[in-house]
Amino acid sequence: MLLNDDALRLLLQLRHVLDKVTHALALRCSHAQKLDVVLLDQLQVPTFELAWASAELLAAQSSLRAMTADSSQVDRRLVLVFAVQAIILVIERLQGICVELDLPDQDLLTLAAHPQLRALRRAVLSGEAQHRSARLLAEHPEQIGQVAMSTELSMIEEQFRRFAADTVSPLAEQIHRENLTVPDSLLNALRAMGVFGLSIPEQYGGSAPDDREDPLTMIVVTEALSQASLAAAGSLITRPEILSRALLSGGTESQKRHWLPRLAEGMPLCAIAITEPDHGSDVAGLTLRGTPCEGGWRLNGAKTWCTFAGKAGVLMVVVRTHPDKRLGHRGLSLLLAEKPSYDGHDFDFHQPGGGRLTGRAIPTIGYRGMHSFDLSFEDFFVPDSHVIGEAEGLGKGFYHTMAGMTGGRMQTAGRASGVMRAALLAGIRYAGERKVFGAPLLDYPLTGAKLTQMAARYVASRYLTYAVGQMLADGAGRMEASLVKLFACRSAELVTREALQLHGGMGYAEEVAVSRYFVDARVLSIFEGAEETLALKVIGRSLLEAALNAEAA
Repeated sequence: MLLNDDALRLLLQLRHVLDKVTHALALRCSHAQKLDVVLLDQLQVPTFELAWASAELLAAQSSLRAMTADSSQVDRRLVLVFAVQAIILVIERLQGICVELDLPDQDLLTLAAHPQLRALRRAVLSGEAQHRSARLLAEHPEQIGQVAMSTELSMIEEQFRRFAADTVSPLAEQIHRENLTVPDSLLNALRAMGVFGLSIPEQYGGSAPDDREDPLTMIVVTEALSQASLAAAGSLITRPEILSRALLSGGTESQKRHWLPRLAEGMPLCAIAITEPDHGSDVAGLTLRGTPCEGGWRLNGAKTWCTFAGKAGVLMVVVRTHPDKRLGHRGLSLLLAEKPSYDGHDFDFHQPGGGRLTGRAIPTIGYRGMHSFDLSFEDFFVPDSHVIGEAEGLGKGFYHTMAGMTGGRMQTAGRASGVMRAALLAGIRYAGERKVFGAPLLDYPLTGAKLTQMAARYVASRYLTYAVGQMLADGAGRMEASLVKLFACRSAELVTREALQLHGGMGYAEEVAVSRYFVDARVLSIFEGAEETLALKVIGRSLLEAALNAEAA
């Protein structure tokens, strides 16, 4: 634990430097103590690096602080490996910002040359040290990422890991390789287990407490299912999470009592229609319009990347209900559009009154099973009763959407964790079995270094995910949810990439599951807030505003 203390002290010093750099960048991006949009856009590169430095630093500090005498020997080594790597990465990122802003970087140079950092690098990042770590985690894979949790959560984790292994895994490869829709047999099993009601309070038919959020259960379940299949199981909970939170945030009591029990049962399934062909993460620029008519609204326009839109029976659609586009996000509302459920890759639904909704599944390299759709609305009728918040909800759709995005981002971090675990364990198994030049891959130091760094990143990500989940349960952690989403999703991409690489040519074959992990993981940094938008518009902006507010105080 002495090495942990040394690493924590260095991280604390680095935190002080990061705060100073954040303050300096905030001043460059502001006028009269307020952030300037033009200046922010001009300084996107240092802002992006600042967001990443904050995420890596938080992951290192959170995982080190989680270590106790009861932590496994494997985890104690792995979190230290990541902490030392994070110190090196964050120093480099902050030096880049200092160069661009012409700031002094003597503190960073001093840290980079610190004798304790050199000693830590030799102790945990030398080839020999990483090879020892790899052998240890290969001998005890069950010790990797042992997050402390309650007895109840442990039982839930075991239940869903067993279900994922016994029920989801046998279907996962066929669903992926044949581009099938998630079968009803699997959906019905998940309905019976109550997964669609995890974020819905008990008073409305779900399993969440009535008086507080319960993000940890949602993370545990999502993670376990995603280890078997991201698209066929792990992502099924995200859409009811977002819609239910939007209803809880802005719905009328009658809307809550009508929709939430049904969503908890997974009857109907739901989809979220936000993105448009010309507007990705720019929610304020959305143009699908709703025109008032007798008893409701007529929708005209297009949406894209609407996941599970075919199978869903209700779509949460972000609609511009005020004709003045200058209102931006203040002109948006949330409408619930009902439709029949379809199993295929396209549909064409005609309403009795003449409205029409068509959908076509977008061919993708991975994340197959749920399918993301292009949608076209033509005079599609939605009654006034299906506007979230009814008359009071008009113009508030952006805020109600954002109410669901925090949970969605935490869920995405859980999904990333599950995929990483599957890829890591596959890499460990293959390295022990595959012989190259007369010896198992695991016998080679470079293989050991790769496995150790993969495991270290996975463990840091998992500890951070649960730490932020606990913060949310305690009523805090909104911005940290964006940080963990940013960090976990890129980590999943890196870990699955290395797992595939360890498999060599076989890793590139569709018949090997690790190829699916890789192409599935690639989508994680894109949806629920693209990495760039999340880093610049959410994390970076929040960090810079906090720095300005601290100075004003």
